[in-house]
Amino acid sequence: MKNTCFLLLLMLFLSVINTQTLYAHGGEKHGKGAPTQEKLQMADTAALVQPAVAPEAHAAHQQEPESAHARPDDFPNRHPLLVHFPIVLLLVAAAVQLCNILFLRRELDWITTIATLISFGMAYYVTKIAHPHTSGLTEHAKLVLAQHDYYADWTIYLAGIGLAAQLMSQFLFKGKRWSVLVVAFVLTGAAYSVAMAGHYGAQLVHIEGVGPQGKYLDTGHHH
Repeated sequence: MKNTCFLLLLMLFLSVINTQTLYAHGGEKHGKGAPTQEKLQMADTAALVQPAVAPEAHAAHQQEPESAHARPDDFPNRHPLLVHFPIVLLLVAAAVQLCNILFLRRELDWITTIATLISFGMAYYVTKIAHPHTSGLTEHAKLVLAQHDYYADWTIYLAGIGLAAQLMSQFLFKGKRWSVLVVAFVLTGAAYSVAMAGHYGAQLVHIEGVGPQGKYLDTGHHH
């Protein structure tokens, strides 16, 4: 039983890592196909409307060209440094809780509790405190950002509800199967929300061009 549980968790963990790799590249397949004329024209137009990045914004990092490792202060915002934690941990929490419907193991209960607690705190921080403020967005980019924020807010709501439900399931209902099932249902919803927020976030960066080198970010709200 223990070996089976370990193998399932290992497979789920590897699948989460693979998902994060996909999001890191915006779902693109590199090295295949050439950009269309329409895409090239859109890129040229975007280059004309994008605000210039002040040289002093990245001067600190340019002072150490021999180092490949950027310091936290070199980033325009803390959001890209921390946003992957709630994505990974909520997916792990949901996957572990789904496994626990079958196994009802106290160890898996603790994994769910810790992962949900950390992911809720991190999701709140990156959404409400370290969320970058934007300016000069195109109308389509504003639409994408609105969807990103919508799913980010739902991630916080469902993660908070999932955390409360998990605490009651673990300590009040002592891991009853029905309570584990309720938590799994809520955390699955939170996992879906954070996955959709990640999708629109990748779209903002890799398609709309929001964020790289501080483009379209309001430097007056630096976190």
